[in-house]
Amino acid sequence: MAGPTPTPHPAWQPETRAIHGRRFDNPLHSVAEPLVPTATFYFRTTEELRAFQDKRLRQRPNDYPRHEYGRYGNPTVAAAEARLAELETADEAILVASGMAAVTAVLLTYLRAGDHVIFTADVYRRTRQFFQEWLPRWGIQSTMVPPNDFTALERAITPRTRLLYSETPTNPFLRVLDLERWVTVAKQHSLLTVLDATFATPINLQPLAYGVDIVVHSASKYLGGHHDLLAGVIAGAREQIAPIRAFLGTLGAIPSPHVAHELLRGLKTLPLRVRHQNQSGQIVAEFLSRHPAVAQVWYPGLPSHPDHAIARRVLRGFGGVVTFTLRGTLDDALAFVDALEIPLMAPSLGGTETLISPVALMSFASYTPEERAMLGIDDTLMRLALGLEAPEDLIRDLDQALTWMQRRPRSFQRPKSEITQTHAAAYAPAGAIATSKPDLNEASEQ
Repeated sequence: MAGPTPTPHPAWQPETRAIHGRRFDNPLHSVAEPLVPTATFYFRTTEELRAFQDKRLRQRPNDYPRHEYGRYGNPTVAAAEARLAELETADEAILVASGMAAVTAVLLTYLRAGDHVIFTADVYRRTRQFFQEWLPRWGIQSTMVPPNDFTALERAITPRTRLLYSETPTNPFLRVLDLERWVTVAKQHSLLTVLDATFATPINLQPLAYGVDIVVHSASKYLGGHHDLLAGVIAGAREQIAPIRAFLGTLGAIPSPHVAHELLRGLKTLPLRVRHQNQSGQIVAEFLSRHPAVAQVWYPGLPSHPDHAIARRVLRGFGGVVTFTLRGTLDDALAFVDALEIPLMAPSLGGTETLISPVALMSFASYTPEERAMLGIDDTLMRLALGLEAPEDLIRDLDQALTWMQRRPRSFQRPKSEITQTHAAAYAPAGAIATSKPDLNEASEQ
């Protein structure tokens, strides 16, 4: 009788692995992976308990593992972890409560007081905050270097350096790391490499194949794919994942079985969704690059992108996020966003609905104009995270909104780079407006 597939099966295509990869032989024989919403598990006999403690209960590699307490594991969570490991071609994967739980769990597992870590300047600002504000409290120092500046990277390495950290593609300018050179530098100095590949997904990039040690994702984005869950993923070789899993048993940053069940369902359509978003991203980016109301477009699939050559070599697809600036003022940018009919104004990305973020008023609302300028954040900068709508419909909507922005009546114009307290208060969370130093705790999320 046909049953669960062996594990792993690298010859399969992503569409097949996303559905069948490392499927457990669950005792109910259900086609859909069962949801097991329990916090604890009972033992029928003391002999069964002894066998569990001796780690003798798992008879076959594709059987459901025996569990004891929810913080240490759950059958539904284990099924999601196995599927994620299959997609990343990793020995193991760990599902955690959020993308930042994944990032911080890895760093706290591998760094000690006196250590030094190097990260690229374009990492997610909450990650940068963790490097610069939290790790020093525990005696861990960090250095920030520009992406793909390998001279600066080599200069930053010290005898205390233990780890290199980066992202690809990055947010919001979608920089693409030259993984081969980055990993080569790390191996020359015996450094651990950790890469956040949220924007790429395992469909567009498999970092472990380039020699990256540990990959992290925010599963809230493309992996879940429906804007309805929060989770994070850590994947890598068994010997590198084992200490992280042990630490998480104490840290407790675990997902619920319900989240794991929703994620399993989302993963089954991941390859189809990402390929549609890749296609839409290219079509929309090309349209925006030709529009007279658009000043500049950042998309790795465009020859104008600074990392286009690297992206063509490293990525299988260029993704569903397009970043662009407008020819106009902040008021023009706000008029453009308000005129859109399809995209929803919200943080996050990778789901079924297209989302648009006026970056200066969302992710960087608490920054001063000078601080935003230092980061290259223009008042009119937009991040468009494409969903599953028809790209033709999105283009028509973008075109009408851009046309309205250009032709709308104006009673006055504000100078470029001026974000007033009134506008910021209208779009930022309460208390998020800063007059001097950015308050990263108040900025909105990805």
